[in-house]
Amino acid sequence: MEVAAGRLVVVATPIGNLDDLSPRAADWLRDADLVLSEDTRHTGRLLKHVGSEVPQWSYHDHNERERLPAVLDRLREGAQVVLVSDAGTPGVSDPGYRLVDAASTVGVEVIAVPGPSAALHALVTSGLPTDRFVFEGFLPRKGQARRARLHEIAADPRTVVLFLSPHRAGADLADLAEACGAGRPAAIGRELTKLHEETRRGTLADLAEWAAAGTRGELTLVIGPPNDEPERAHDPAALAAEVRALMRDGTDRKQAMRMVADGAGVPRREVYQALLDIGPDSSS
Repeated sequence: MEVAAGRLVVVATPIGNLDDLSPRAADWLRDADLVLSEDTRHTGRLLKHVGSEVPQWSYHDHNERERLPAVLDRLREGAQVVLVSDAGTPGVSDPGYRLVDAASTVGVEVIAVPGPSAALHALVTSGLPTDRFVFEGFLPRKGQARRARLHEIAADPRTVVLFLSPHRAGADLADLAEACGAGRPAAIGRELTKLHEETRRGTLADLAEWAAAGTRGELTLVIGPPNDEPERAHDPAALAAEVRALMRDGTDRKQAMRMVADGAGVPRREVYQALLDIGPDSSS
C-alpha cells in the first residue's frame, strides 16, 4: 500500500485543568494544518490558550459521515490533521475511531499524543481492582438494550467504568444497584481535575441514595467486580419478573433466562425453576 503524505494525530486534551495539556500536545495544536473538533467554540478557547491560529473544522457524531471524505482528501494532499474531542482522549466514548480506521485504510500514518482520560483517572483513584477492567461508556437509556447491558455489567468479573449524566445519575445508579446488588462496592469521580474534584466511595446503594438528591458536574462511575461482594440471596419472584420483563421487550425466553442467570450469578436451572414456581405471567 502506498503511504499518503499526510498524518492524522489524535491529541488528548484536558478534562478540566488546562495545565494538564502536555507540551507535545500544545506543539501539535500550534503546528498542524487543520484541527478537527467536536465544538469549535470550546476548542477555540484551548487554541487561544496555546497561541494557535490553526483553522478548525467541526467533526462530531452528527456530521462525521459527510465530513469524512473531505478530511481524507486533506490527508492525501499531505496535511497534518489533529483530532481532538471536547475533553480527554478522542475516540473514548467520543467521535474518532471511524476516522482512524478510514485513514489507516488509505495509507495515512496515525499517531497519538497521550494525555488526560476521565476513565483512567477515576479508575486509579477509586481504590478498586485495576488489574482487569472494562469501559462501558454511557448506559442505554431504556428498553431491552438497557436491561441487557445491566445484566452484562452485573455478571462481568472485571472492574467496570462508566460515564454518568448528572441528570440521569440517580436512575442509573438505582438500576445498577438492583442489577448488581446493593452492596456492590463502587466509587464516583466528580469534576475530575477541576476545583471541586471529589471521589465518593461506598456501595452502589449508598451512591444511588446520594445521587437521588441531585448532583452536578461530570461523573465517572467505577464498579468493583462481583467477587468483592458477599453472595446474595435471590427471590424467585424477582428472577421470574426479570425474565418476563426481558421477554416483553422482545428477548426470546431462552436468551432472557440466560441473561438473568448470568446477571444474578445463579445456575440457569434456578431461573427456570423460578418461572415454574411462580406460574403464568398475569400481566400478559
